[in-house]
Amino acid sequence: QVQLVESGGGLVQPGGSLRLSCVASRSIFGGSGMGWYRQAAGSQRELVATISAGGSVNYALSVKDRFTISRDNTQNTLYLQMTDLKPDDTAVYFCNTVPRPTGNWGQGTQVTVSS
Repeated sequence: QVQLVESGGGLVQPGGSLRLSCVASRSIFGGSGMGWYRQAAGSQRELVATISAGGSVNYALSVKDRFTISRDNTQNTLYLQMTDLKPDDTAVYFCNTVPRPTGNWGQGTQVTVSS
């Protein structure tokens, strides 16, 4: 069964940093492109960062130069290093495959940026 478990969120002041982690079941991680998605209250889920199986990365313009996505294939773990956080980054963050997410979303991890 596909499993995705996100962690690392929390409350941080504007300008702060957080590192998110996502442990994925081996069945979907190996050889798959992976991405971080986020969903703010009242908004649709959006894709903010992707990393291919080979390590190529892409970012949404809103997070470019502030977020860094990486993966550890030996641990089936995806990371998102977030710096210079802004109130607009407040959302629940999810990981999943790209370009097409699996139907099994994890519970996500809440990131709140507020003073």
